Amino acid sequence: MADTFNYRIDHHGSLVRPAGLSTADPEAVDAAVREAVAYQRKLRSTVVTDGDFPREDFRSAVLDGVSGFRRTDETDPDGLVRWVAESLPKANGPLLADRAARLAELTVIAPKASLPSPAYLAATTFRPGLGVSSARELGEALAEIVRAEIELLVANGVRLVQLDNPLLLAQLSTDPADPGALSFTDALAVDALAARLDDRPEGVRIGVAPGWAAPAEVDRARAEQLYAGIGADRWILPFDQGTQAELDLVRALPDDRDFCLGVVDATVPELADIDTVMFRIDAVGEFKDLEDGAVSPSRGFADVASRPLLTAEDQRRKLVLVETIARYCWGNEF
Repeated sequence: MADTFNYRIDHHGSLVRPAGLSTADPEAVDAAVREAVAYQRKLRSTVVTDGDFPREDFRSAVLDGVSGFRRTDETDPDGLVRWVAESLPKANGPLLADRAARLAELTVIAPKASLPSPAYLAATTFRPGLGVSSARELGEALAEIVRAEIELLVANGVRLVQLDNPLLLAQLSTDPADPGALSFTDALAVDALAARLDDRPEGVRIGVAPGWAAPAEVDRARAEQLYAGIGADRWILPFDQGTQAELDLVRALPDDRDFCLGVVDATVPELADIDTVMFRIDAVGEFKDLEDGAVSPSRGFADVASRPLLTAEDQRRKLVLVETIARYCWGNEF
């Protein structure tokens, strides 16, 4: 599948916000986004995002833009505010497309947008007895909204769309964790609806990030079911710990899919040894064509705006390391 649109130097989308930035100040957000675009170009990324600066967390593009959800006073262990679905959602207008169009005007580099997957939202917001009959019904309604938004994003110049479902990888172990309100099969069916883009203009990729860390053990049959179940072009996979499970995730990927390896740990300030990272990538090269690959940090740097994982300077060092690794792999051919 090798071509010239693999976006070798990638990142998940969220960046550390400038100190004091408030989503309630649109002018300040717009200025911060312009600075973030210049920052990413300076770092020679092959994709550009708005850093998620206009949003509270990685789910907000959907939760803030549709009806049917209620915010609660509870938070989960990751600092995410809990929302519950009280009716089937309806979109109140474009979710990210308007901002994406402005982003495209700021750069010649490929604009990227990240969205929460509908299966993830359904699994985490469904509560029985609150007006929605099942998590599957909720997920399918969300999938139609997300699919329509992806079409609009692409029409507005976005070339890489990433769907985030942090729950999927935990279900690939031989003893899978409790999937919550959605079964593994239902989750795949729901996210497949959203990832379906019948007409892909040249250079467009629809990607899925199925989790931030590989499970201790990967069931090969379930991994193959994952990749077969969702027709994404690109899979953004954790690859920063050097485990057998990380290799197994890549090995199970069909040869007609792109892969982006999260080779740099976005959760700790220490920098990985480049020789160690290259040794891991060389192992992938024994069974995959690296021309179908890209590299990135392991996850977003601030998926919750108020809880960045690193300082801005540590983030810069991590992104520079990703670029360096890409040049070790592919020279200057991006």
